[in-house]
Amino acid sequence: MAGISRNSFTVADWVVFAGLLLISACIGIYYAVAGGKQKTTKEFLMGNRDLKIVPVAVSILVSFLSAILILGAPAEMYTKGTQYYLYVFGQMSAVVLATVLFVPLFYPLKLTSMYEYIEMRFKSRAARLTATVINILSSLIYTGVASFAPATALQAVTGFPEWGSFLIIGSVCTFYTFMGGIKAVVWVDAFQAIIMFGSLLTIVIKATMDVGGFSRVWELNEEWGRINFWNFDFDPTVRHTFWALTFGGMINWVGTFGASQQSIQRFSALPSLREAKIAVMLNCLGLFLMVTTACLAGVSVFAYYASKGCDPYTSKEIKNTNQIIPLFVIQMLHYPGVPGLFIAGLFSGALSSVSSNLSSQVATSWEDIIKPHMKGKSESTKAWITRMLVIVFGILGVGVSFAVRKLGGTVLQISLSFMGAASGALNGFVVLGAFFPCCNWIGAMVGPLVSYAVMMWIGISKYSVLGVKDTLDFPTHSCPSNLNLTTFVTSGVHNYSVNHGNQSLMVTGLSVAMTTAIPQVTQDRSALHELYSLSYLWYSTLGLIIAVGVGLLATAVTGPMKAEEVDPRLLIPVCDRLCCYLPWSVRRHFYCGAEYQTEESRESSPEDINELNSKTKLVRGEGGDIGAGDQTSDIQLKSIKSLHDS
Repeated sequence: MAGISRNSFTVADWVVFAGLLLISACIGIYYAVAGGKQKTTKEFLMGNRDLKIVPVAVSILVSFLSAILILGAPAEMYTKGTQYYLYVFGQMSAVVLATVLFVPLFYPLKLTSMYEYIEMRFKSRAARLTATVINILSSLIYTGVASFAPATALQAVTGFPEWGSFLIIGSVCTFYTFMGGIKAVVWVDAFQAIIMFGSLLTIVIKATMDVGGFSRVWELNEEWGRINFWNFDFDPTVRHTFWALTFGGMINWVGTFGASQQSIQRFSALPSLREAKIAVMLNCLGLFLMVTTACLAGVSVFAYYASKGCDPYTSKEIKNTNQIIPLFVIQMLHYPGVPGLFIAGLFSGALSSVSSNLSSQVATSWEDIIKPHMKGKSESTKAWITRMLVIVFGILGVGVSFAVRKLGGTVLQISLSFMGAASGALNGFVVLGAFFPCCNWIGAMVGPLVSYAVMMWIGISKYSVLGVKDTLDFPTHSCPSNLNLTTFVTSGVHNYSVNHGNQSLMVTGLSVAMTTAIPQVTQDRSALHELYSLSYLWYSTLGLIIAVGVGLLATAVTGPMKAEEVDPRLLIPVCDRLCCYLPWSVRRHFYCGAEYQTEESRESSPEDINELNSKTKLVRGEGGDIGAGDQTSDIQLKSIKSLHDS
């Protein structure tokens, strides 16, 4: 089979590729001169809270999927099998939980930075800054992964250097975010989502037709051990199980869709709570369509190369499995402009994620760190400062991209690993604040900090100590004999005879890429090795358990808050939301003495929340911390209580 031709990317492809990037930039220019021309921080960061439901819903979706989904999900299905598809049901469950639990909590607060909630709930600026720093670090890592995905694809099909792609992505998304703010980001996301979905659907149709229909696609995947949905093993070190994909996936994503800066910033920019709920719930449909199509692309492309008898990964046509889809596009969709459209779709996906992260990083940095020191500055000055922050974080994101490319594995696993490590800690802030009225500011700081440190240690060790291995075999019986490899099939079992030094090794059911290694000696796995082997799908769950457990322990040691000290608008009545069928006489025992507002009363008096925000800042003072032991905390609590009583 012919390898990748660097000349396959024609002038028409470059024109299409450049044209779609230019459209993204033009959207930024349009919103720089339309409406209020982004002259205030309210318009630049929140779109004057007057955005539309569908663009916001799509923007939330592609903020977390994008190019990582287009390359990562097909590569996952190609190399590991179909079990990953169950993950979409965990994600959809997370969307429902996020809509029920978190949207009614955060929308009425009218926040620019979600970490304002941390200070309002715990009366501690230190806790708020801790959450902000963790969010910025995790967003930078995700930006690097999102940039790496299309860079490796373009390098595969054109030879264009990865560093050049990093600069293109960083420059374009920084430009339109700088020019048009959140409005440009949301509408560019909506435009890019169409290109992404169309690219994936085209691949599925082409590969399926060439193989001979979907029944043949399924047959080939089953023959090579790719159809493997139902693994009910309870071992948390098993990479993919039913429990890890559904329950672990749900916990991983519920905070992402309901309690992350990217999501809150978008649904809070809608005119009403009802519209915010609809926008988040629409992600169920979006997830199903996008993930299903991406997974079908993986099994369809595998079937195509299996029918040809030569896997391009083990035959060294590509250097990593993230390049399998771009290779197929170049080899089988070589119509003028089509490869350019696909690569543009990948870059568009990266731009959507990077620009969303840029917007959230700017919002949190401005609101949580810089704004308290900008007293007396004009609105135009503040708006320009936020624009300068876009440039700063754009440069930092490009820098992180160079570090991410050294990691192994699919971009999907890398992104979910580091997202999970951070989301456990960030979700811990919200869960401790909203579900546990007793938690104080010390517990809210210590728990998530310990969680983030432990989970990042596990995540980094997984890649640096254990690495990432392939576990399924690949079709190579029709490949050119360029690996000193003889392939034969006996009774349906794929065996490979490999010359290694003076030895002849027989390996059954393994990737050729692995058989070239020196045989490994079985060793006893230490407890530390078992910890590093934890499935990346459980990172968020373990991180949340650590954050909540350590946080409550620290609270118990330092003295818990009293239920009446916490404003009920900052709490989530979990039993009312999830167990509303239970009688009041049962539910009230779970309130721990706290008062809770109904959702209707929260939405009907948003001006009270604004007044609460103002009084919180007034009592705290500029840059002050009213954590434990502060003499002003009693004054603030009385102020909040009187406001609530009124």
